[in-house]
Amino acid sequence: MLLMITYTGQNARDLGYLLYKHPDRTQQFTLSFGKVYVFYPEASDDRTTAALLLDIDPIDLARGKAGSMEGGLFDYVNDRPYVSSSFLSTAIARVFGSAIHGVCDKKPELVQQRLALSARIHMLPCRGGETLARELFEPLGYQVMTKSYLLDEQFPQWGMSSYLDLEITGQVTLSRLLNHLYVLIPVFDRQKHYFVGEDEISKLLAHGKGWLETHPAREKITSRYFSMHKSYARQAMSLLEEQPSVDAEESEPEQTPCVSLNTKRLEAVRKAVLESGAATVLDLGCGECKLTKLLLEESQIRRITAADVSIQALERGKSRLRLERMPQAKREKLTLMHGSVVYRDPRFSGFDAACVVEVLEHLDPFRIPAFEQVLFAHAAPGTVILTTPNREYNVKYPALKTGALRHGDHRFEWTRQEFADWATHVCRSYGYQVVCSGIGEEDPQVGAPTQMGVFTKCV
Repeated sequence: MLLMITYTGQNARDLGYLLYKHPDRTQQFTLSFGKVYVFYPEASDDRTTAALLLDIDPIDLARGKAGSMEGGLFDYVNDRPYVSSSFLSTAIARVFGSAIHGVCDKKPELVQQRLALSARIHMLPCRGGETLARELFEPLGYQVMTKSYLLDEQFPQWGMSSYLDLEITGQVTLSRLLNHLYVLIPVFDRQKHYFVGEDEISKLLAHGKGWLETHPAREKITSRYFSMHKSYARQAMSLLEEQPSVDAEESEPEQTPCVSLNTKRLEAVRKAVLESGAATVLDLGCGECKLTKLLLEESQIRRITAADVSIQALERGKSRLRLERMPQAKREKLTLMHGSVVYRDPRFSGFDAACVVEVLEHLDPFRIPAFEQVLFAHAAPGTVILTTPNREYNVKYPALKTGALRHGDHRFEWTRQEFADWATHVCRSYGYQVVCSGIGEEDPQVGAPTQMGVFTKCV
C-alpha cells in the first residue's frame, strides 16, 4: 500500500516538520499487521514528497497474527495485503499521529496554514469508480484525478478493474487532508481489518469534525464507513445531525494554532473551579462533556454531575468519556443527567460549584429570568462560573458579516457592558458577588473573545 503526499510551494521541506519525519532519512515502524516505511522520493525547497509504504505479510494475515477472527482475518490469501484499505488508515493515524491532530512543536504557525497539497493513493478498491471519488472529495474542495486499469490487457472484453489510482489536489491544512483520508479510504473499500465496536462512532466523529457534518454525502459516507454495522451507522448519523454548525471561533486570527480558544476557555474554567475549593461540581449544559472530562482528572473533585437538555449531546459525551473503559474509582465520581437549565430540578442542588460554559447565549432572551431562578435561586451553589461570547470581538472574525452572531444557534450575544450589567443584576437579586474577566487574546479596543463571570455566594 502506498500513499504519497506532496507539498508544492515556498519552503516545501517544512513538510518534514509537520509530519515529524526528517526528509533526509528513511524511517521504519512496526505495527501489528506489518511494517511501515516513511521516506521522501523528492525533497527540495519548492517541492517535497513524503511516501508512506505499508508492507503486509499475507501469510501472517492467513495465520491470524493481525486478524480479529479465529483462524486469521481471512481464510484465504486475497487482495488485502495489496490494496489501500483500513490498514492504510490505521497506519496514517499511528505514524502521522501528531500531524493528523494538528500538532507541530517546532513550527506551530504551519498547522493552520492552507498549503498546496496533493495526495496519491495507489490501488484503491472503488466499485463506484471515478464518480464515487468525485462525490466524496470534490465537496471538500479537491481537484480529483483517477486512473483505471483493465482487468487483463490480454482480454479487454473482461472490462475494467474495480481498483484505481487516486490523486487529490487542493489548498488545505495537512491535518485536514490526513483526516479526510483516514475517514474516506475505508469508505471506498467498505471492509475493515479489525473488529468494529461502538467506539468506532467516536473515531468517526473526531476525525470528521468540522467537515463531515456538512458533507452532502455524509449519509453514504457513514453507511459505508460502518459497512455491515447499520445500527452504528444510524447512531453516528443521529449524532452528526445534532452537531452545531462550525463556530466562527475556529478561525480566530489571534489564537496560536496549537491552543484554540475553546482550550483556553476550558482551562480558565477548570482553574476557577479549583481556586474556589469546590469538591462537588455541576456541569450545566455539558454538551460533549469536554469540561467534565478535564475535571474528572482532578483529585480535588469528589463528585461531578454533567447535565444537558440534548440526549444526543449526552451520547456524544459518553463516547468522549469512554464510560465502558473508565476506571471504577473515576466512574463512581460521575453522573450524567438529562435536564434543562430553564426548569427547576432538585437534582441541581447541593453542589459546591456550577459551571455554565457557552450556554446562556443559546437561550431565547425571555427564558433568561427562568434560568436565573433555576441556577441562582433554587440550585444556589457556592460558586457559579459562567462564560459567554463578547459580541464586540466579532469584528475580528473575517468570516462574519456585519452584525452576525458567532454561531448559528446563538439567540443573542452581549457586549462587555451588557454582560456586566446582567451580572450586577444577578448579584443584587440573588445575593452573589462577581468578578468578570476575559478569556483569549485581549484587543485594546474590543476586549477578549470570551467573557467569564465567577459568582460567589455571599455568606
